[in-house]
Amino acid sequence: MAALTRPRDGRVLGGVCAALARRFGTSATTMRVIFLVSCLLPGPQFLIYLGLWIFLPAEKRASTAW
Repeated sequence: MAALTRPRDGRVLGGVCAALARRFGTSATTMRVIFLVSCLLPGPQFLIYLGLWIFLPAEKRASTAW
């Protein structure tokens, strides 16, 4: 499984759904739909998203050798 980091490409807002999709081997669109549907249920989904956005590290840039 891939490390849980927010990717630099494929982000829509904070990259949390893209990171979770990469980690669990699904598409980012599927993860976004799951998140949106889960927001219809009671619970702290939005706060968890914000927390992951803050605490998940961003993916490091690839270094280029000149």
